[in-house]
Amino acid sequence: MDLLFMEPYCKEVLWGGTKLHEKYGYKTDGDHTGEAWVVAANAHGVSTVKDGPYKGKTLTELWENHRELFGNIEGDVFPLLIKLIDARDNLSIQVHPDDEYARAHENGSKGKTECWYIVDCDEGADIVIGHNAASKEELTKMITDGKWDDLITVLPIHKGDFFFIPSGTVHAIRKGTLILETQQNSDVTYRLYDYGRLQNGKPRELHISQSIDVIRCPQKNINTVKEPVISNGNIEQELVSCDLFTVTKYKVNNNITINNPYPFLIVDILEGEGKVDGVPVKPGDNFIAPYGYDSINLEGDMLFITSHID
Repeated sequence: MDLLFMEPYCKEVLWGGTKLHEKYGYKTDGDHTGEAWVVAANAHGVSTVKDGPYKGKTLTELWENHRELFGNIEGDVFPLLIKLIDARDNLSIQVHPDDEYARAHENGSKGKTECWYIVDCDEGADIVIGHNAASKEELTKMITDGKWDDLITVLPIHKGDFFFIPSGTVHAIRKGTLILETQQNSDVTYRLYDYGRLQNGKPRELHISQSIDVIRCPQKNINTVKEPVISNGNIEQELVSCDLFTVTKYKVNNNITINNPYPFLIVDILEGEGKVDGVPVKPGDNFIAPYGYDSINLEGDMLFITSHID
């Protein structure tokens, strides 16, 4: 049984930069590459197997035709979507619906809960998570009056920070930020505010009524990160565990074996170099340990993130 190393789908956007090519060597089409969908089986982008018996197959094809690789779990789509995001400029302020709202209003789509690990950021960088309205009425009035500085909550960030963003949370990645995003496999986004920017000479579409519908009021930010566990010089830290996914950070200084009793385990190498079951890996490598690949040995000096469902 082989690990499934993935080739990302890269996406050009007006706020993107060049770090995904410079840092990870990803093949890009320009100087505004905002997103690398590193593990993706979505209608708007798919990642592809790099080598091995499934070389050239998309993750969507594996999901549809080789469900045994994922424990024959049920579902119309592969449940997770993993992205690396390079924000050279501010992203729009946005919000995502939950499953129930998306099913009813977005042609049966899934909602979107996500989380962010700050891979790197400029000094003094910040992000938007949450808002200051106490009620839907206050929220609606602040939006209508354009009181964005009063409405949104801006938080300072540092390399290594982590944020859990349930559906219904107002949020925005801001300039000078490189993040790893783990999310539900959905691309439903409601744009609340876009700084008056133009794309092809026109403002991008806003989704004010839908945003007001789904924004949680009052806002409650949730800290999900557990204390790190240190063993044999290695550091393991659970960042979030919810009913949709579990995300864990590892800092390996020699070697570690990770058990995989899950339908699949996604591993994203962010820093350092080493080997995975004898295969050399470097920053920007992303792979899936399929169902039945019961344990993974990683050796070297590396920082990586794992994601799985239960």
